[in-house]
Amino acid sequence: MALDLFQEKGIPLERQLFTWKDLVRRPYSKLDDDAFTRTRVILMNGIEADALRMKHIFARLNRELRPHLALVRRAEHHQQTMVNWLNPPDQSALETTLGFEQLAIEVTASVAIHEPDPYLAQTYRFGMLEDFDHLYRYSALYDRVEGKDPNNLIQSYSDIRPGRPTSVEHRHPLDDVRRSYDHKTADPLSKLHAITITAAEFQTHDYYMTVGPQFADPLARQLYAEIASIEEQHVTQYGSLCDPDESMLEKWLLHEATEVYNYYSCLAYETNPQVKAVWQRFVDYELGHLHYVMELFKNLERRDPAEVLPRTLPEPIAFKEHREFVRKVLSQEVDMRSRGMDYVGPAEEDPRSVQYREQLNSEGSPTETVAAGYHWRPGTELAAKAERMGSVLEGRRLQ
Repeated sequence: MALDLFQEKGIPLERQLFTWKDLVRRPYSKLDDDAFTRTRVILMNGIEADALRMKHIFARLNRELRPHLALVRRAEHHQQTMVNWLNPPDQSALETTLGFEQLAIEVTASVAIHEPDPYLAQTYRFGMLEDFDHLYRYSALYDRVEGKDPNNLIQSYSDIRPGRPTSVEHRHPLDDVRRSYDHKTADPLSKLHAITITAAEFQTHDYYMTVGPQFADPLARQLYAEIASIEEQHVTQYGSLCDPDESMLEKWLLHEATEVYNYYSCLAYETNPQVKAVWQRFVDYELGHLHYVMELFKNLERRDPAEVLPRTLPEPIAFKEHREFVRKVLSQEVDMRSRGMDYVGPAEEDPRSVQYREQLNSEGSPTETVAAGYHWRPGTELAAKAERMGSVLEGRRLQ
């Protein structure tokens, strides 16, 4: 049954209470739980981080909203803490990175499939192929640095193969700015999608910028630096889909609706009972935040929230494999480039992006180096090497 955003009021803000013990729950298992539990935790950590970022920026710009922003922001800080602490302590930074890229592939694929605006859907497909390639590059690093099979974490939901090569993804900043939706005419789902994917990519960028310098291996450090640059491009790309003519309160209202939508989607697909209880709790908390902002919207802007919000939530984001969709897009659009706000073939790419890319790659591309000769195979390259060695020894024995 669809969730009615106007009838379901959730838990009021003043009743949203936490304790330190309450905030730190049992983490999921990186190997025993479904891979999508990891991606959901990563997504919701990113959604909450973006909510906090937005509210802090708004507080610098609007004196009247400061106390209201502070009240909601503190609750959402504790929500982010509870979500982020669901990550297990035995999950390495590189393993979490694989989760980030799997999230980027599968959630962006779901969004692209359901996006009603053709231009926005094209934008999501364009970025998805780049994240698809990132999963392949980080899988090569994981195999070579930790000697482990990335599919133990990916669980066969996502292909591990090249996409649009990261080395050709680098673009001049002006070729990453997109046309925004029109807030007066756009489908509400388009607005929820844009906020969701922007938040997810922002979190990816920040994570890579944080953990990249923690690696000792020079190639790993360079790899994170290169892909972090693409994530900045993605934040530019997806963030520009949001209409800058929306008022501050309108953006806040949409963000709270997006948080409800994402927790609601996580709840619909979660298989870990303890994590599912967190999603249910925060659906109710975010409904409380949404109605708090609805009242501000009515009182301060003298507008009806129904002008902005859908009556009921759309179909949940699909946390499942989208292998056939991704393969189809890969076969048809891998060579696509951008020129200004438009998508074009390689021959039509703006020379400024070619020049920009050639400068960055002039001393080599870490993403090309790390994956040189790499093909994912069950059991990692070490298993293949052991198999080859066994064959050699068996041959000698027979001689």
